Amino acid sequence: MKTALLIKYAEIHLKGLNRPYFERMLVSRIDSALAPHRARIIREQGRIFVMDIPPDHVEDAASRLRRVFGIHSLCIASCVDKDWEQIKDAAFFVLEKAGVQDGKTFKVFARRADKRFFMTSEQLCRELGHEALERFPKLKVDVHNPQIPLTVEIRQDSAFVYAGELSGQGGMPVGCNGKAMLLISGGIDSPVAGHMIAKRGVSLAAVHFFSYPYTSERARDKVEELARIVASYAGEIDLYLVPFTDIQLTIYDRCPSSETTVLMRRLMMKIAERLAKECKAQALITGESIGQVASQTIESLTVTNDAVDMPVFRPLIGFDKEEIIERAKRIGTFETSILPYEDCCTVFVPQHPVTKPKLEKLRESEALVDFEPLIQAAIEKTECKKISQ
Repeated sequence: MKTALLIKYAEIHLKGLNRPYFERMLVSRIDSALAPHRARIIREQGRIFVMDIPPDHVEDAASRLRRVFGIHSLCIASCVDKDWEQIKDAAFFVLEKAGVQDGKTFKVFARRADKRFFMTSEQLCRELGHEALERFPKLKVDVHNPQIPLTVEIRQDSAFVYAGELSGQGGMPVGCNGKAMLLISGGIDSPVAGHMIAKRGVSLAAVHFFSYPYTSERARDKVEELARIVASYAGEIDLYLVPFTDIQLTIYDRCPSSETTVLMRRLMMKIAERLAKECKAQALITGESIGQVASQTIESLTVTNDAVDMPVFRPLIGFDKEEIIERAKRIGTFETSILPYEDCCTVFVPQHPVTKPKLEKLRESEALVDFEPLIQAAIEKTECKKISQ
């Protein structure tokens, strides 16, 4: 009896004639996630199987796969030959692991992909249920809400027996829907935004603006750790670290103080767009939501959008802070995000920032300074780090 991971997907089923492409993309992501385990991956109709995993590696492999976008759920299954006695033994083994000795309820489910098997699905359920009740007298049947959903799948080459499943991330395999550049700060919002867009099959690069010595090395380390957590879902991320101090000081010294935050955002977007084009990203991603801070009013977002030609994705636009925090906790970024190290967005904050900026007025203020040499200098000094899980 071998242990296998049986992977189920949902949205990919809807892709019609293009489904094999998305399945191949998912297999590629699974292969990358399981690189330390050197597992064997088999793709069949409607299922993907991970085989040859050492028993002591199964839990880690399952944990890694639960972060792979495109996987709806996965099951830790016993894999045996399509032999009735072996199927029974596997079922007993699975039931024992599920705690049948405590008098739990169960129901048998059967999926017979190989119609040549000598039992129908109905017969499998009936006979296996009978054998289980004979073997474990404390077991009880509950056809509506069983504590142990004992499942048998008869596939082309083997039979798989398991009880219950682990939820996955859902969504689409990363890389099947292009690439985008995430503007990542040290806060709560932007890592969540990156996770949400990656879930739609978009591969990520990321850019972070730091203002040394006004921001510390620890603040930069914090952002790298956030990028690493996002990469555990989205795969390898190129993280661009942009020195932004000279630009911020110039805005602070030469431009109207109430407009400094919006002008800073415009210049960040300009730099992010240029870096995005260099790495062949097709859009920008931010963690903004309407009304959360002064730079996130509709007027401010309109002024910010004007700085670039690329599409700007804002998946959190209608979320309130509590909803964003809940998602951050769920994906594991929250505790890192709240570490008390300032980022460049929290320094040089005006006392009374403009909340309804006028586009023409902001353009005039930006034109007070020739920012092009400063933008070029910042890009030339940018460091790129490859961040993996």
